[in-house]
This record gives sequence, C-alpha cells and structure tokens, in this order.
Amino acid sequence: MRNAPHLVSDVMTRTVAAVDREARFKEIVETMERRQVSALPVLAAEGRVVGIVSEADLLPKEGFREADPDRLERLRRVDDVRRAEAVTAGELMTSPALTVRADATLSQAARTMARKSVKRLPVVDGNGVLRGIVSRADLLKVFLRSDEELAEEIRRDVVEGLFAAPERDLRVAVVNGVVTLSGRVRDTSLIPVAARLVRAVEGVVDVEFDVTGPAALRHSRPAA
Repeated sequence: MRNAPHLVSDVMTRTVAAVDREARFKEIVETMERRQVSALPVLAAEGRVVGIVSEADLLPKEGFREADPDRLERLRRVDDVRRAEAVTAGELMTSPALTVRADATLSQAARTMARKSVKRLPVVDGNGVLRGIVSRADLLKVFLRSDEELAEEIRRDVVEGLFAAPERDLRVAVVNGVVTLSGRVRDTSLIPVAARLVRAVEGVVDVEFDVTGPAALRHSRPAA
C-alpha cells in the first residue's frame, strides 16, 4: 500500500503574523518588517481570514506620492488609487482571501499557488479560522527527502506492488532525487505505469529506466 501523500498540515507554519481590519498603515508596515514577511492575513474578530494585505497593496501610496493622477489615470488604475488613499488593512486588503485547508495535499496547494500566481496561502479550518500559513518554500520541503528514503518507498510501494515476485529484484538507485530502475522484466507494458507511479512519489525529481524485456528490449526514460 502506498504511503499517503504529505498534507499542508505537515509543512505549514503554525505561528502566523496577522492583523485585524482596523490595523493602520504604519502598523502593517511595522509588523511586516518585524516579522520579516511580505504579506499578512487580515482577520475578523473571531479569527476568520477575510483578506490578505501585501507589500504590493502598500506600494501605491508611495507611487502616487509626488503626482496627483488625472481623471483618465484614475480610471485606468482605480485599484491603485483606492489603495493609495487607504489607511487601514480593511481598506487595503485583497478580499476574499485565497486560502487552503490543512488537509489539502501539497500538490493541491501547489496547483492553487501556480494558478493564482501567489507565494503563500493562509491555512484555515472548516469555519475559515486561521490555523497557519504555507509558502512556496514549504511545499518544496518534500525534495529534502533523502535518496535512501525515496529508494525504500519506491521498492516497497512501486516495485513490489506492480511487478510479480520474480521481478522484485529490479534494482532501484536514487541519486540527488533522480531514480533509476534497472534489471529485467517479463511485461514491458508495465514500464510506463511504473514511470508514472515513481514520478508521483513526493520528492522524486525525475525517473530513468535501464530495463530489459524478454526480447532484450531496452527502455530509457519512457513517457509518463
């Protein structure tokens, strides 16, 4: 049986800097500087995440400092003008906030970040209450798994589960996250399946095959 995928709860940061709706502009900047973060969840009184305020939300105030935009510029950059005139987190924030549940897989969180081009996601419970935060760097932690750990999982969950007992002597080698399976198999049609299963193991960078079939057929890097 394959290991369950890592969840957001496995890698998220649980102590999170946040502000409420009434936090003032300077307080927001000071909190970001003190906590060395570039964005802060904005919370309602009960701890629900209602928005995100980021450095990008704060910059228009500086950008419009030396010039009063004309009417056309105001219409074209209405969001920037609004933020340039804002003074509280509630006025500055992007809302509704893009969030993720703690029981989401790392793949699900990564897809959300990529699709929405965000660097971090507040982690919330079923009521939308803040429980942590997960960043791009957190999602990359699976690539810190040792080569030995990856090899053991692949032998147990892929080779032994997919190939018949006489073929379980397939050699599994992992170097810097790149997996090589070598040896002889009777059913070469299983090689693309094995490729997909190995690539699905969290922490695997790539997979290569040096496998000989009944007709001395050699496979190298089959399509997933």
